[in-house]
Order: sequence, then C-alpha cells, then structure tokens
Amino acid sequence: MRYATAVLLMLVFMAGCAGSPRSSFYTLTATTRQEHLAAGNNLPSVAIMQVTLPELVDRPQMVLHAEAAKVELLETHRWAEPLKNAIPRILAEDIALTLNSSKVSSYPQSAATAADLKVYVDILHFERFEDKVILEAAWTIRRSDDGPSRNGRRRVEEKIAGSSHEAAVAAFSRALATISRDIAIMLTNTTPAK
Repeated sequence: MRYATAVLLMLVFMAGCAGSPRSSFYTLTATTRQEHLAAGNNLPSVAIMQVTLPELVDRPQMVLHAEAAKVELLETHRWAEPLKNAIPRILAEDIALTLNSSKVSSYPQSAATAADLKVYVDILHFERFEDKVILEAAWTIRRSDDGPSRNGRRRVEEKIAGSSHEAAVAAFSRALATISRDIAIMLTNTTPAK
C-alpha cells in the first residue's frame, strides 16, 4: 500500500512538472550591416554610460502591447539578461562597428571610466506590438574636458518579419542599430579638446 501511494504521488508530481510551460530566453544582438563612418582608432575613446528604461519594460518578461491601454506580460518569453545591461552593451558594440573603433565600451567596464566622450541614454519607448516594435531614445554626449555637451533624439519603428518572438527581438536589435548610428554620427562631430 505504501509503495502504491508513493508511486501515485510520484506520478502526480511528474505530471505537474510535465504540464508546466517551458520558458524561452532571448537576447539582443549587435548588427553587422553598419557602414563605417570614420577612420577607427584616430577617434577618441567612447563609453556608453547609464541607460534608463521605462519601468513597464524593465523586467525579465517580454511585454506585448495588445491594445491601446492593455499590455501582456509574456511569462514564458523572457530576456536572457536585464535590458539595463543588454542595451548599453549592444549600443557600444553597434557604435564600435559603425566607427570601426576598438575604443568603445559600456559601463561598468573599466575602460568606460576614463573615456574621452561619455554617452548617457534615456530609452523613452521600448514597445512591442503584434507587427512592429517602437524604440525611442534621447541621449547626451558629455566631453571629459567639460566642454559643451550635445543632445540627440530619435524614434524608430521596425516591422517584425513574421510572428515569432525571435523576429520581434531581431526588430529591436535593428532599431538599436539605427539609434547607434545616429549616436555615432554625433560622436564623430564631438571631439574633446587635446
């Protein structure tokens, strides 16, 4: 009797585990379609510093805007790392590709603290809909010599090629590449005094 009860409890436990949905994890990626804007290592060093995000999307779950005033948290579709860590890293990688420079880093890398130009980014919108993503960012570039800072802002809409979550993540990555290119262009025109 004890044996039969133990086996029954084990089967119930296993059935419960088998019925739990499996989570999928996603990560943003740098794009390689960037054209080079400058001659690489002649540029000053650059650091992507603090990146702020709306609290709505600053969470492990992906967020889907289902209707005008309704969002869904996709519990089984999650970011592999916090967006506050991923976005600065991807911006730095995209900017490094665009500028063909090895002098681009993201905070908290040690190279970031001594950079000639520091970039602070506010992500205003990081929204996913069924067929598109919207990314809007404002940024400030500060010079290490306390020269004048420069500001920029851009709103990007990217179509989602398909209906998969992977396609939505790829659209976010393309939108970040567009923002990165705008920042890179501004960086080439913001040289600290020697």
